[in-house]
Amino acid sequence: MLPRLVLSVVLALAAGLLPLQLARGADAAPTTAPAPAGALLPPAGPADDAPPPAPDKGVDSGLPIPRFVSLGADKVNARTGPGARYPIAWQYQRRHLPVEVIAEYEYWRRIRDHDGTEAWVHKNLISGRRYGLVTGHVQPLYDKRDEASEVLLTAEPGVQARLRKCPDRVWCEVEIAGTRGWMQRKALWGVYPDETFD
Repeated sequence: MLPRLVLSVVLALAAGLLPLQLARGADAAPTTAPAPAGALLPPAGPADDAPPPAPDKGVDSGLPIPRFVSLGADKVNARTGPGARYPIAWQYQRRHLPVEVIAEYEYWRRIRDHDGTEAWVHKNLISGRRYGLVTGHVQPLYDKRDEASEVLLTAEPGVQARLRKCPDRVWCEVEIAGTRGWMQRKALWGVYPDETFD
């Protein structure tokens, strides 16, 4: 009968849960047996001095996932899958509509709109030009980053605003119908709460 420790190691090896060198002892060559497909391996703990994980990047573009973009054409076919062979579910007919890229596959981007609806569109039909969508209720466009400043115009929900810059977590400089001013970012869909850019 095998001692318990040896028996435990043999059973663990058979299940693919231990590297081969552990069973051979410390003096063994540092070769490991590949774990069989589907084997459950214990998670590796993060090193204390390990840097924080980088944001996810698109495999094809190298750009962050998710990220906001806008539709770059007047008519954009929204497909059920990443390819022209997939059927068209509907068609967007609103250039510069802000959407969020949530996945990539070759020349195709999976997008999510402000309603939470998802579809696949060709990468040539989206643009890096940033727009926001006015949400909630009628929102004021201020002359300065100050609610006490002059109101240049008011925008209804659903109005598209060109995002010029969002230098802090409260305000974005936007352009609506040729008028440039400042709007609180909480009034806009198309920019992340902690995102800043110039």
